[in-house]
Amino acid sequence: MSDSLLEVRDLAVSFRTEDGVVQAVDGVSFDLKAGEVLAIVGESGSGKSVSVMSLMGLTRSPNAKFEGTAVLSADYGEDLELIQATDDQLRRVRGAEIAMIFQDPMTSMNPVLRVGDQIVEQIRAHQNLSETEAQGKAVELLDRVGIPRAKDRARHFPHEFSGGMRQRAMIAMAFSCDPRVLIADEPTTALDVTVQAQILEEIKEMREEAQAGVILVTHDLGVVADIADRIAVMYAGRIVEQGTLDELFYDPQHPYTWGLLGSITRVDRPRPDRLPAIAGLPPTLDRPPEGCHFRPRCPHAFDACGKTPALDHRGGASPEHLDRCFLDGDAKRAKRKVNGQFGLEAA
Repeated sequence: MSDSLLEVRDLAVSFRTEDGVVQAVDGVSFDLKAGEVLAIVGESGSGKSVSVMSLMGLTRSPNAKFEGTAVLSADYGEDLELIQATDDQLRRVRGAEIAMIFQDPMTSMNPVLRVGDQIVEQIRAHQNLSETEAQGKAVELLDRVGIPRAKDRARHFPHEFSGGMRQRAMIAMAFSCDPRVLIADEPTTALDVTVQAQILEEIKEMREEAQAGVILVTHDLGVVADIADRIAVMYAGRIVEQGTLDELFYDPQHPYTWGLLGSITRVDRPRPDRLPAIAGLPPTLDRPPEGCHFRPRCPHAFDACGKTPALDHRGGASPEHLDRCFLDGDAKRAKRKVNGQFGLEAA
């Protein structure tokens, strides 16, 4: 291993269905370092959640097939390869070394167990603490994430918490064993902007204190701009562009990224009558298009796009700024702005 906490290489996940094989993830590779926030963005169905849930063994089933590697570094002992790890090996690291904040805390918490008891259960599964010590730590965690009257609230059930408070309880549970890798899958979905900002601040504070690496899965580029260090843009199961926050926002190289940036409202510009949208629909992953998966929706497609482009350095200033577009650098700079801002021309 290098200095990375997590190294994912050529991860591929497919599922056998009645309609055929769905290639949900197709050759995804990325690294995660200590204290870093990596945002994975893209439309619904692009493979974001399947990618990160597969790292924790949560997509395993008789109909699933996995390829590639995901190596989790160890503070002591040997590194663990997560994709081929046994269920017992995953149970030892899940919650302790690598934890997850799920998209919907109401369906991710047991509705018939008290919130505090669920946090205590995870603590005692990985740490040698008594019941009383674990309860005290659970209350301390709930108080830390802003739950009022934490000692009393620890005895409440999930349905007695608001959406924002349930999300805070999920964050407390995720950080209960000081994991080195935190996966946050749409942690602010369906929350109002005030609670969203508070939850992001809590994630940032805990990341800085524990020097944990964070993988943030989202489609909200506003959230990404607030918290991310690096970004991986996914489309139809593949990473189509990867780079730092500044590179993706100020020097985007892939047409799909241009379309995402162009669909954001700008407070420094007149309000449009209609938000720009990427034409067409994402492909069905049991029958993806040949070559570049974005080709059917891209107004700049040409003959070379019938072949599958590798994720490589093609036009960005940094050698670590990677993308999957055959257009050369000059063509990208000429085509990526519509009406003076990043966007995608009508197909």
